[in-house]
Amino acid sequence: MHREFKGTFKICHLYPDLLNLYGDQGNVAAITRRCQWRGIETELHFVNIGDMVDFSEMDFVFLGGGSDREQNLMAADLAEKKDSLWKAIEDNLPILAICGGYQLLGKYYQTIEGKIIPGLDLLDFHTIGGEKRLIGNIAVEIQLGGESHKITGFENHSGCTFLGDIEPLGIVLSGYGNNGKDQREGAQYKNVIASYLHGPLLPKNPLITDYLISRALERRGHPWNLKPLDDSLENAANEFMLGRMLG
Repeated sequence: MHREFKGTFKICHLYPDLLNLYGDQGNVAAITRRCQWRGIETELHFVNIGDMVDFSEMDFVFLGGGSDREQNLMAADLAEKKDSLWKAIEDNLPILAICGGYQLLGKYYQTIEGKIIPGLDLLDFHTIGGEKRLIGNIAVEIQLGGESHKITGFENHSGCTFLGDIEPLGIVLSGYGNNGKDQREGAQYKNVIASYLHGPLLPKNPLITDYLISRALERRGHPWNLKPLDDSLENAANEFMLGRMLG
């Protein structure tokens, strides 16, 4: 049964003025539109350096990637919000972190020169800078809600991420993934999805968008299936890219 959601779906976009490589703000646009197409009212909160935010009141949080300079600017600010963010993560807040935002959730980033830049240390992984850029189209087989799906995206990073005691988002079918060595891509913990996939990720893969929306509604006590949308165009594009990469 598809019931109407009576509340307001609150979307938090962290540091949109600093972190928006490769059009990743399209992830926020995608989740906004797919809510609105179902009659779910949305409320967009832009959080910049120095702004206060109560993560417990949010339904979805997006953290994108940026240059090293931009990431350093916001890292210290987000560190002050770490405790609030962790409590929300443990309370199953859906979060999507892409590229630099992904790296920031981990223990640390080690530069090519060997300098250690601390992360938020929220999730069990670390990143080591490399001389080679891992760039190109990528196909990944992921597990969401106990089901297997093939997704596509675009990666462009020199940092190599190595997971500890945490599940990957998926297994690389074509491309590099976290580090180009262990065939893992991204990470997931509770309702946090972290990934190197630009593109942006959500418009290319609406099944992930709907998964995040569903988890957000469940967190608010509304566990039901979302009204289906016509994703034939998106699915056809995804199948075309999978065919190109996987033959």
